[in-house]
Amino acid sequence: MLRRRTSRSRGTGRGADDPLDAAQERRVRAVLALGGVPQADLPDGVQQVRLRLLERAASGQEAPRNVSAWAAVVASNLAMDWHRAKHSQERLGERLASLRQGETSSGEDTRVISLAVAQGLDELPETQRQVLVLRFYADLPVRVIAQQLGIPEGTVKSRLHAAVRALRERLHEDEVV
Repeated sequence: MLRRRTSRSRGTGRGADDPLDAAQERRVRAVLALGGVPQADLPDGVQQVRLRLLERAASGQEAPRNVSAWAAVVASNLAMDWHRAKHSQERLGERLASLRQGETSSGEDTRVISLAVAQGLDELPETQRQVLVLRFYADLPVRVIAQQLGIPEGTVKSRLHAAVRALRERLHEDEVV
């Protein structure tokens, strides 16, 4: 058990294995809300904190000395993650919108370039294509790509460099750019 149960927490309708009591849950909700997470997403945030606490216990780690403070820190980190994800989505939306605007001004040119890039991507080795798509289409930083693929950042950079060079050569050969 991660923390001592009180008679007050037993009457909340939560199971005996719930790692957060009502006061801790209110604190987590408050931290998330103060962090800018919308009301509709607060229950998911509380569940994430519970899940991390349960995962910690399941992995055999010691329970935090102060579960309430630990949960508040995790909630704060979740709020920051929410903002990062939102910002990333907004940037991706802006990039897609700018591509659509470019199509209206020079639609035929954009289609030709898009087709040539797609064909060039198909010709790249899988490892190069993978990092290129993650970097330029998913807009992920090199550090995150390295973590997701389980490879060093230097490997990601070298694959990106080789992929961009090969794609550029392909586009010049085809006289697209």
